[in-house]
Amino acid sequence: MTARRWGAAALGLAALSLGLLAADGGIAWSTTPQESPSTLEAAREALGAGRYDDAIRGFRSLVGAGEAYPAADRGLVQALVETGEYEEAESAARESRDAHPGSPEMARALGAVLRQRGKLSEAETSLRGAVEGGASDRLAAELELATLRWERGEQDEALAMFDRFIDHSNRAARLTAEELTAVGTAVAYLGSRDPDLFRDASRAFEEAIDADPSASEPKVRLGSLFLDKYNSRDARALFREVLDANPRHAAALLGMARSAQFDGSSEALDLAKSSLETNPNSPVARAFLARLYLDLEDTRRAEEEARRALEANPASLEALSVLAAALYIRGDRGGYERVRQQVSELNPRYPDLFNTVAELAVRTHLYADAVSLARRAVELDPTSWRGQALLGLNLLRLGEMEEGRRVLETAFAGDPYNVWVKNTLDLLDNLAEYREVTSPRFRLYLDPDEAETLGPYMADLAEEAFESMATRYGYRPPTPVRLEAFSRHADFSVRTVGLAGFGALGVSFGSVLAMNSPSARERGTFNWGSTLWHEISHAFTLGFTEHRIPRWFSEGLAVHDERRARGGWGSDGTPDFLLAYRADRLRPFAELNYGFVRPNYPQQVVHSYYQASLICQMIEEQDGWPAILRMLEGYRDGLDTEAVIRQVFDQDVGAFDRRFRTYLEGRFGEPLAALEHGGRREGSPGGAGASEPVDDDFLGQLAGGLRHFQAGRLNDAEAYLERAKNLFPEYAGPDAPYLFLARIHTARGDVSRAIAELERMVAINEDHFDAHAELADLYEQTGDTPGAARTLDRLLYIDPFEEATHARLAGLYEQLGRWDGAVREREAIVGMDPVDRPGALYRLALAYHEAGRSADARRAVLQALEEAPNYEDALELLLRLREERP
Repeated sequence: MTARRWGAAALGLAALSLGLLAADGGIAWSTTPQESPSTLEAAREALGAGRYDDAIRGFRSLVGAGEAYPAADRGLVQALVETGEYEEAESAARESRDAHPGSPEMARALGAVLRQRGKLSEAETSLRGAVEGGASDRLAAELELATLRWERGEQDEALAMFDRFIDHSNRAARLTAEELTAVGTAVAYLGSRDPDLFRDASRAFEEAIDADPSASEPKVRLGSLFLDKYNSRDARALFREVLDANPRHAAALLGMARSAQFDGSSEALDLAKSSLETNPNSPVARAFLARLYLDLEDTRRAEEEARRALEANPASLEALSVLAAALYIRGDRGGYERVRQQVSELNPRYPDLFNTVAELAVRTHLYADAVSLARRAVELDPTSWRGQALLGLNLLRLGEMEEGRRVLETAFAGDPYNVWVKNTLDLLDNLAEYREVTSPRFRLYLDPDEAETLGPYMADLAEEAFESMATRYGYRPPTPVRLEAFSRHADFSVRTVGLAGFGALGVSFGSVLAMNSPSARERGTFNWGSTLWHEISHAFTLGFTEHRIPRWFSEGLAVHDERRARGGWGSDGTPDFLLAYRADRLRPFAELNYGFVRPNYPQQVVHSYYQASLICQMIEEQDGWPAILRMLEGYRDGLDTEAVIRQVFDQDVGAFDRRFRTYLEGRFGEPLAALEHGGRREGSPGGAGASEPVDDDFLGQLAGGLRHFQAGRLNDAEAYLERAKNLFPEYAGPDAPYLFLARIHTARGDVSRAIAELERMVAINEDHFDAHAELADLYEQTGDTPGAARTLDRLLYIDPFEEATHARLAGLYEQLGRWDGAVREREAIVGMDPVDRPGALYRLALAYHEAGRSADARRAVLQALEEAPNYEDALELLLRLREERP
């Protein structure tokens, strides 16, 4: 195989171990001439199609009749293994071996089952018997033995054995599909030392598929390799091909589950459970399910699944690692150490216990712990590229940028297929060009084209948020806080998860924050001010609880803090949220984390943010802010949510959930009722030529109002929109009644009523650019300069890159004599490199002068004159400044 080199397929990792199929099914090897073709083929066909009961009956019949040895005997063992009947499979293999004394033909099958059951010494003895006895499947036995050594930490010996598979492939004139699959598996292990060999492994699996298109094992192994190298698309295609032939194929279903997890799909949980329907005792599927529960911060269920995996195979390193993670995250360090010691006894050089715990610690925000754990992994095995990547990425999350880069370069040299590491290294090159803006407690890193304009606003708001929350929480996170604002959403996404496509607006790693710059999002869909406040809230609650706060509470408090900061900030009630509640689609309180990580419908993540924030609002309204602080203290002390709720509120989670639903019904009673009505009255007048909605049907009234507005029937539109507004006063979406009522009043010249409607709109909707702009216009029309300035200031949190907005706001501040504000706006304009730069510098100099900053005024006017030496107004100002100099 070393002589064969081919172009790199788009490879790609997941947690699907390369030993999976050896552990859950083995390789179907060629049989001897003793087989009875018609009956044997029927049993094999049933096995391949997932008709396991038929297959088991067929193989049993052949074994009982003494026919088709060893193919029928091996087939029976394989069918029993694929359905999780490990104990029965072991008995069948032993009986077959004992029925044919002196024959080595069942030694490999028995050894494989013993290995799957954690009986490693017996397994090794049996596998050696197959190799030394010259069994027809001795190559499969050699692969099992090499894998066994690898899993014991005897890596050098295992690699030498894997290397012999290349020699075998180079000597053979022609390889069967089974042999090519074995070669591919062995070479994939060798890829841990030479990443180019992953291409050879891929090609070997492809040739195995060509040799026998009906074989499922090479497809699942190649799919696993693709997923292992971050290519879920091609992995899914291969798993799907297997499932087209056998919809119950446990390993392919598990592969689909892992692909779904890689893609962030909520289908992962159901697919893993589907795999377990075929093989309810699969250790790898149980361990994977445990990982999914840890993603949901459900340590109880995770531990249950990990222990069920260990019932089937007490030596499963994967299951032990996930169990260790569950205990570690729950705070049971004693239990964690006991499991770690078990793993060390099985494999003293096994880095993936620490890697697994580190990965899952990240899911619960334990970034510093992840760094410590990943360090232990690479200390055990410096060639653990997974560990190197984990260490580097989490160092970056702690703000250790130089060391993080060095470690990631090491990781990438060892595994150049790791797209997360590659993307992050590219991002670091871009980030090196960002400009640093400092404030007393923050270090901001901004796109150099945006830093002068955005930096002062962002620094001021960050300091305000810090001081506000320090007072509110009675806690201060470590400073300086590092904040990176990315002008490309793809860069933010890479910083967060290593891949483009992450849908969030910001992320907090503690005292390291990352978010979108306003230029990274479409105008009107993003308020950078509320996002910044949200992420700083996370820095406080993560630090307060020593990173033990559950996702629902952290996100709920962050949104709640947004709403307290400014009118309109934070999520608000929408018809789709209330309809989801009425349809019982919202997660119950005990499962609220699921709504963030494993949503059941497209909007559930957004709904979960709002639901969590309402829970926090309810607590503060009914129990006071100290109750929130006591909850944070409980989480800091290691309590889970059930214990925290009982300690703070003397309720169980079921009663607390009912209490919240009562609160929700009370708060949204009228809108909920208005959303239930879908009836219509026929023949109502109004000129629309269609049936009209009943008076208490919110959606009908809103739709009717918009229809009349668009047709120019403003009187009819006003009536409908007023009814809609009164039915659901908290609704301020893009088609909110407030906006269109304001436009109706403006068209009639009733500016005061238009202003009132738009004030209500922007008090709820933080993102609506046009509503803010129209409101500022109306204030200026009425001569309300403070109102116009206040509104334009809010507008800058939506889009700070409009020069006209800054110029307009500067003029308003100048009228009000608020020269510090005028200076800020004039500085922002200069930072935008305007066409009339000398004029912008001159007006900045005037603002400096009025603000009493004479030295800055002289500097600015001199800059203006450098670019326009004959600028008369600037010359006059310079002369005046010189005359005023003491």
